[in-house]
Amino acid sequence: MQKNISKRAIICLIFLLSVSLLGCTVILQKGRRSDVEKISELTTKLNELDQTKRLLEDRLRQEIADKQVKVQMLEKGLTITFVSEVLFDSGKSKIKPEAYEALDKVATILKENVPDLDIGIEGHTDNVPIKYSSWKSNWELSSARAISVLHYIVDKKGVLPERVAAIGYGEYRPIASNDNKEGRQQNRRVEIVILPKTTKAKDLNKPVKAKTKPRLEETEENLK
Repeated sequence: MQKNISKRAIICLIFLLSVSLLGCTVILQKGRRSDVEKISELTTKLNELDQTKRLLEDRLRQEIADKQVKVQMLEKGLTITFVSEVLFDSGKSKIKPEAYEALDKVATILKENVPDLDIGIEGHTDNVPIKYSSWKSNWELSSARAISVLHYIVDKKGVLPERVAAIGYGEYRPIASNDNKEGRQQNRRVEIVILPKTTKAKDLNKPVKAKTKPRLEETEENLK
């Protein structure tokens, strides 16, 4: 009698283990398919950004050769870096007319080649305190410059406003030493970041719309 019970118990245990193993197999297979789809989607997006990078490098080859612009694939996205002196006079947020051509090239690619990707515009400065201009701090200046670029590509060049956000980091995201002239020049910059589709703007350096209000006469003058 005990032998029969033992046999039945063993049979039941084998059956339950078989069902459990089959269930695990199904789950793992589904997981693999999902991972493959995600990897495929990510690869497509990275290829799209890589193609856009090559196109930007071709259109901006003169500006890149003159060390006015850099195009880099960074962790946060495809980044077009403008040296501030190319876009603005010292202490100002009005875009210089001679910078329009380079910005136009970028805006065209943003509209035609990556129309579904979000864009973050970041303003950066060196660590030299504001002395002779009316800005309260480097935060205000960097924010105003980022917003000026935003207004230009949206209001003048037709990039969809819902795709774009601007933020000013002031002196707090340096890429070089502020102890020498060359380093400070590198730190004074505006970055236009094309964000991967799989990553939201708020998750990468949190490029939300700047809360700091720039001087109205500066930004309005730029739009005239």
